[in-house]
Parts: sequence; structure tokens; C-alpha cells
Amino acid sequence: MLNKKLIVIFIISLLYQSPLFSKSASFDEINSKNLSNYFSGIVAFENKDNSEALSYFKSSKILINKHDPYLKKFVMSLVLEDKVAQAISFIKLNNKKNNSNFFEAYILLALDNLKKKNINKTLEILANIPEILKEDRFNFIILNSLKQYAQVFKNKKIQQGNQKFGNLSFISETFQRCYLGDSKTDSYFSNLINNGEADYSRYIFFYLTYLIENKRIDEAKLITDELDYINTTLLLSQGKSWIESEKLSKFGKFFSCKNQDDVIGEFLFLISNLYSSQNKFEQSNFYLNLSNYLNPKFVFNLSLVAENLYLNGNYEKSKIILKNFNKDQDFYYWFRLKKEAHIISKTRNDKEALNFITSKFEKIKSPNNKFIFDMANFYKNTKEYDNAIKYYSQVINSINKDTEVKSDLLYRRGGSYERLKDYENADKDLLHSLRINPEDAYVLNYLAYSWLERDYKINEAIKMLEKAYSSKSDDPYIIDSIGWAYYLINDFVKAETFLKRAVELMPDDPIVNDHYGDILWQLDRKIQARYFWSMVLEMEDAEQGLIEKIYNKLIEGPQKS
Repeated sequence: MLNKKLIVIFIISLLYQSPLFSKSASFDEINSKNLSNYFSGIVAFENKDNSEALSYFKSSKILINKHDPYLKKFVMSLVLEDKVAQAISFIKLNNKKNNSNFFEAYILLALDNLKKKNINKTLEILANIPEILKEDRFNFIILNSLKQYAQVFKNKKIQQGNQKFGNLSFISETFQRCYLGDSKTDSYFSNLINNGEADYSRYIFFYLTYLIENKRIDEAKLITDELDYINTTLLLSQGKSWIESEKLSKFGKFFSCKNQDDVIGEFLFLISNLYSSQNKFEQSNFYLNLSNYLNPKFVFNLSLVAENLYLNGNYEKSKIILKNFNKDQDFYYWFRLKKEAHIISKTRNDKEALNFITSKFEKIKSPNNKFIFDMANFYKNTKEYDNAIKYYSQVINSINKDTEVKSDLLYRRGGSYERLKDYENADKDLLHSLRINPEDAYVLNYLAYSWLERDYKINEAIKMLEKAYSSKSDDPYIIDSIGWAYYLINDFVKAETFLKRAVELMPDDPIVNDHYGDILWQLDRKIQARYFWSMVLEMEDAEQGLIEKIYNKLIEGPQKS
């Protein structure tokens, strides 16, 4: 107990001496309980538990006027818990005390004024950001971009972007022209959408919104006619669905480039993605919530929030977010149902998950190919291959031309036939898939490996694997397959080269470890072989049939002569 008190006193002394700590603070005000709550909040914050962090920070609010870092962490926690308005209020309360000297505080104040259409005040706040806070590249981009947009809103003139910002500047200018109704808006959207350097298909949705807003319905239909539900993003699928069902008014209810808040909201979403691409998830979620604050109508961005929560194992919060999607948003409602099924699978079992999604699917009148395709995948992933084949067949039979989509569907159905040991239909589908797309490395690998397992057309299988390897030389499954092929023709030295690399790339894969053990055995490295077989027995993904084979190998070795 004495040691705990000494630690607290030591921390207090450090804070009291710190220039970040207000000299007006008294020792009595900053007691051990406040400090304990504060540091517990920091721990929770660093562990990404923002709700718990916020609870601790609220319990130590006396520090808000005493310690600058407290305010920053408190404000960040509020925003990350989607309490943006509260965060802004706290900054305003403490702004005059000069305790809000962190970049995000200025951004929040600027957005608050932007939302209230106080453009001059917005520009003033952005102009007063200290130079030291502009040294971070992302901060610099955010600041200058917001200044540009504010100038456009104020002066109704295009603001040329900084060339150093690359495509970000082009995106900004596209939305500027859309906001102003500029004659070059179409060409800018076209250049953005058809950019070969990156996938900007998301902006097709905003272009559709622009076209519909300007009564250019036929042009919008021409764009969506080229989109395929199966290979199209969730957002574009929703847009295509609205156009096909003539629910054109839906677009304007979610976004308009004539609306300042909507435009800035989309910019903040882009910033969120940039941070996410750098694995800076705290900043990413911060700007994502700001995006939702500026344009709460655009609920589709919440799909990313739900997905992130799901990936982090926060299933209950994910389910809360998913409730934002209703039946009127058919594709996002289906996304919600699928994600709820996945949560059931994680928290209960696959059978319950499948029963849930099946019951929901059966209530959908005239489901489109995307929904049917997803059901086929559900059945395939739960090893109900007969049902998977039934649904894949429905989609395949609806496609008249040999397209890449059809090639992929044949690959999936062929794999389902193969798992049922219906090799005649499996080979038929996989070969048809290759006729459509002869360079598909994954189909080549799957068919070749199936032949190897059946001791069928070994030489042809090897040729297919060599072709697959030439285009996907870093794919561990292809590396495993070609290594195994060389094993079957007794080229153990070459086989070992490939399988060693496959194990390095997939150390937790039971089949790869089994294969490597077999090859090591043939190279008379029996101790090592037994080591890798033993590793298989410790792997959760190892199937019972393989485990039984491993036990036999540990005693007798592999059966290959």
C-alpha cells in the first residue's frame, strides 16, 4: 500500500513540475483518485476501449483545466464514441484558456463553424493553427484542403489544389466543380472514375447523384447498365438498385454535391481511408466519425464502422451500428443480415448462422443474383455443397455470355462438385472456367491439384501449375501445389525447395506441413519430417482424416515407395 502511495505522489510531483500542468492547480484538487482514473483512462484509450476510457476521463474532469493532455485524450475519446457535439462543447469551454493547443481541436472548431455556415470564422480558425501543428504531412493536407473548400464556399470560385497532393487534389477539384455546377464537372468525374492508378469506383455513385440531380436519367442508366451486382461495390449496387426500381429520389436524400456539409463529409471520409491505409486506425475512426457528423444522412459509411467493430471482435457494438440499415436500403439491409449471420457464427455456431440467413433470404421477394450468390457462398463455406451447387447454378443459368463473372461462378461450383467427389462435373466446370479465362492462376491450381490428388493426368497438371506459378509466384497455395507435384514424380530436391517456401509463408497450414514432412522423409531427414508432422497435430484446422494419417506416418512413415 505504501508503495502505491509513493508512486502516486511521484506522478503528482512530475505533473506539478510539468509545463503542461497549470500552475494554478493545487495539490488537494489533484488527488490520487483523479490521477488513478486519468491513468486508467489512458490505458483503456491505448487498448482501443474508448467507452471505458471515456468513463474514466469523465471521473477525473477536474484535470480539464489543469492538464492539457487530459483535454486532448478526453476530446478524442468523445469523438471516437461518436459524441462529436460534446467534444466541440468541451473545446469551446476551454479554448480561451489556451488548453486546446492540439490540431484536432482546431479542426473540430472549424467544422462546427462550417456546419453553421460561418465561413469567415472557419477561415479564421484555420489560419490561426500554430505552425508546429502543420509539420505533420496529413495535418498539412487536411488544413490546406479545408481552406480550399471554405474559399470555394465563400467566393464561388474554383481553387486550384496543391500538385504535391496528387489525386487528392483532383478529387477536391472534381467536387468543387460539382458544387459550383461547372461545365467541366462531367470530364473531371470521368477522368477520376477511369483513373488506372487506383480504384475510384466509389465516385461513380456521386456522379450518378449529380446526373440524377440534373435530370440526366438516361445517362445514369447507361452507367448502371454496365455494372454487375456480383462484382460491384455495396454502394454502387445500392445505386444500381435504386435506378432499376426507379427510386431516383433516394439519391438526393443521402448526398448532394450542392450541399457544403455533404462535400466536406466525403472529404473527411477520404482522409479516414488514408489513415486506415497507413494502419493509423485511431485517426481513421476519428475522421470517419467527423464525416458522419457532417453528413449523418449518408448512413452507408456506417457499414465501415460496423465492419471495423466486427473485425475487432466488438460484436455487440457492431450489431447496434447495423441497425441503421433498414429494408428500404435493400443492399445495405442484406449486408446487415450477412454480418449478423457472421456474428452468430462467431458467438454460437455455423449451423445457427446458416439457419438465420436462410430464413431471412426466403422472405425476400425476387432476390437478385448478388443475394443468390451470397447464399451459395454461405452454403459452400459451411460445407453444404449440394445447396451451394443449386444456388450457383441459378446464377450461372441467368448469364448468357461467357464473362469473367461466369468464369468465377464455374470455378466456385466446380470446387463444390469436387468436394462431393463428383469429379466429372467438377472437371467440366473448371475446364469451362479456363476456356473463358485461361490465365486464371487459381483455377489452374485448383484443377491441377485435384488431378494430383486423383493421380490423374499428372504431366498436364504439372504444366498447369507451372503456368499458374509463372503469374502468381508468391502465392503459398500454388507453391505448395507445384511442390507436391514434383514430389509425385519423385523429384524430391525440387519439391523440397518449393515446400520449404510454402511452410515459411503458411507455417500454420496443416496440409503444407504434412506435405513438407513427406518430402523430408524421402530425403532421409526423418527427424525433421516427424517434427513437421507433429506440428500438424497441434493445429486447430487439421481435419480428423489428416490427423489419423499423421499418427500412422509417425509410426510407419509415408506410404510412398
